[in-house]
Amino acid sequence: MTDWPRVQLHVVTGKGGTGKSTVAAALALALATSGRNVLLCEVEGRQGIARMFDVDPLPYAERRIATGLPVAPADGLEPGPPGVVHALHIDPEAALLEYLSMYYKLGRAGRALDKFGVVEFATTIAPGVRDVLLTGKVFEAVQRNSRNKGATQYDAVVLDAPPTGRIVQFLNVSDELAGLAKVGPIKHQSDTMMTLFRSPRTAVHLVTVLEEMPVQETADGIAELEAARLPVGGVVVNLVRPRDLEADDLAAARAGTLDRDRLAKDLAAAGLPDGDLAEGLVDGLVVEAHDHAVRRALEDTQREVVAELGRPTYELPRLPGGVDLGGLYELAGELRAQGLA
Repeated sequence: MTDWPRVQLHVVTGKGGTGKSTVAAALALALATSGRNVLLCEVEGRQGIARMFDVDPLPYAERRIATGLPVAPADGLEPGPPGVVHALHIDPEAALLEYLSMYYKLGRAGRALDKFGVVEFATTIAPGVRDVLLTGKVFEAVQRNSRNKGATQYDAVVLDAPPTGRIVQFLNVSDELAGLAKVGPIKHQSDTMMTLFRSPRTAVHLVTVLEEMPVQETADGIAELEAARLPVGGVVVNLVRPRDLEADDLAAARAGTLDRDRLAKDLAAAGLPDGDLAEGLVDGLVVEAHDHAVRRALEDTQREVVAELGRPTYELPRLPGGVDLGGLYELAGELRAQGLA
């Protein structure tokens, strides 16, 4: 069962380096179950979705890129074909041309403006307008109705959003436009979007790792979102190290008192030769164990801080081989098992 049954728009943010794009991709795969259609959007111009799913660079158009996880007996869902993940790379200039065509009927004229650099000028000089255009496309994907003839209807939309430090400004488009547009179509559009962004149909999930700065930025981000009346979702703790060692072994590794003779015997039992090679391997293992134990102690401290944030928390492991498509499916399975999707 999911912790977010009413949510249609999942916004994923996090400090740079925490893996928010990876989490957004895994969440999209996890949500695409039992025939559900999911749209995964990116707005930062990095073509990260294409790299993660090993597909060609995405145009400003929705493209099918993957199928979701199959239904498992524990999911409580009706058996059926997996859902589909579509992707959309939202470019602000293309979004502005689409906006001009929809609201001002500027088809060829809009493209002419693009050639003269007017589009780039407009999206650079007024960042609030740029954010309205980017979020407006996401809003349209969530709100599709009979007027959007031929367009795919999505059960959920996942937005790989800007980092935590900019997420409130990015989503709070109505306030950001207050000094730029007090009336007109773009003001009306921003006000309408805020009804979705501040509703229970939206959740802003924050991604962190168990380090002091990212955890503190997550706490600050939650406070800023709440102050802006934007709905806070869960906290996804990414890149968690294995927790296989017992507390006593971790303490010994941290103190440098591991039983070296026992390690040497275990290596010999595994078929490794004796002598200098074995001694060097023991030395290396002791150093690695110490570093791991110190890191685990830091993670445990920060895990307590995360727990005090009072939000549903989900943990994703550090994958030894890095994140490829198979790794994304593995992480998607973790998110679904823990209730985020």
